[in-house]
Amino acid sequence: MGIDERNIEVIDDVMARVLREKTPQQRLAIAFGLWTSAKKQITNYLRSEHPDWDDRMVQREVAKRLSHGATEIK
Repeated sequence: MGIDERNIEVIDDVMARVLREKTPQQRLAIAFGLWTSAKKQITNYLRSEHPDWDDRMVQREVAKRLSHGATEIK
């Protein structure tokens, strides 16, 4: 079974080399930036879809989505 190039998880050789050359701190900074961006996007989406939700409700749903449902905030 071959690799489906339409799959976004496939990393090409050039990108793999670039990432290998990064320090652990640089890779962590990249990951944190991606997480922060995802959090902002989800927050903005939820605020636009649910204008009646207060900040607490939005943040609970953001945490739930970012943790794949593993987070329970009381």
